[in-house]
Amino acid sequence: MPSNPLAQLSKLGQSPWYDQMTRSLVSQGTLKRMIEEDGLRGLTSNPTIFEKAISGSKDYEDALRELVGKGAGLAEIYDALVVGDIASAADVFRPVYESTNGQDGFVSIEVSPLLALDTAGTVKEARRLHDKLARPNVLIKVPATPEGLPAFQQLISEGISVNVTLIFSVEVYAQVVESYLKGLESRLATGGALDRVASVASFFVSRIDSAVDKKLEEIVRAGKPEAAELAGKTAIANAKLAYEKFQQLFQGARWQKLAAAGAQVQRPLWASTGTKNPKYSDVLYIDTLIGPHTVNTMPPVTYDAFRDHGKPSVTITSDLPGAYEIFAKLKAVGIDLTAVTDALTVAGVKSFSESYNNLIAVIERRRHEVAHV
Repeated sequence: MPSNPLAQLSKLGQSPWYDQMTRSLVSQGTLKRMIEEDGLRGLTSNPTIFEKAISGSKDYEDALRELVGKGAGLAEIYDALVVGDIASAADVFRPVYESTNGQDGFVSIEVSPLLALDTAGTVKEARRLHDKLARPNVLIKVPATPEGLPAFQQLISEGISVNVTLIFSVEVYAQVVESYLKGLESRLATGGALDRVASVASFFVSRIDSAVDKKLEEIVRAGKPEAAELAGKTAIANAKLAYEKFQQLFQGARWQKLAAAGAQVQRPLWASTGTKNPKYSDVLYIDTLIGPHTVNTMPPVTYDAFRDHGKPSVTITSDLPGAYEIFAKLKAVGIDLTAVTDALTVAGVKSFSESYNNLIAVIERRRHEVAHV
């Protein structure tokens, strides 16, 4: 029997995570099977995923009926459905967490994106979710907005594990790592243990190519045909430079002091790795981004594709000069990558906020339907 490419990833230092959550993944034993057969090491969720799950399946019918019967309000129903699902998934991954000494086996839940520009609100809600879930292998997702980063730093100092999301640029990524180090240093200074404080930095990938490719098409139409050769190359180059930054920042005296006290590196996580352009390989953002101390969280279609025909080998460190060259060429044809990534951050917050509002509306609608059956 041929070896499973997904199962090979952990041997290369990368953890495959699943970017999906539905109640049936747990209830039908699918997650447990994926852990055993594919070497699945974690799971991420977001409001869009839950909106689709709750509106598009019958999995939540009985729970909704019971909650409505008790007179539960919207917030209580949200917690029972969303927080409940995350808790059950975390329990399935708990043996992975234990067998890796707290290095893996994580499940992520997002702080309401409506709080993305509210530092104090983010800290308060992250603490609430952390306390309510009361599981060491849950990561609270906080966005890498200017308001989100101080919240992240505070949470790390309190020993709350965090998935920092919506990172698009190497510059912002460096700020994320600085916040992580400062949070760990604060915790160490007050005598707090570091060994079970975990974090990943979620670097969004395919959205960058989607945005830059659109601009490249405009540049080609404006009379610069050479811009066409850059299509589909920005996101991978960006991730390679981020990984280079990761290697630089997690070394030296400052990091060694924290590591000696038990601190874990904050792993780069490649998110948004489903291929959006049908002209590109369906495993483009998996094959090219494999390396030690990384995570790739894959949507279901991409996960299945990589299991079928992925090519597992360390690729994230290959051709770094080529990545710099792509950045130079983008600049030469007039693309301001900082402007692109800033716009993507704003759009990401807006998109997740809309999904969150839609999720609340779906819960309200389903509550109403169940109440009037």
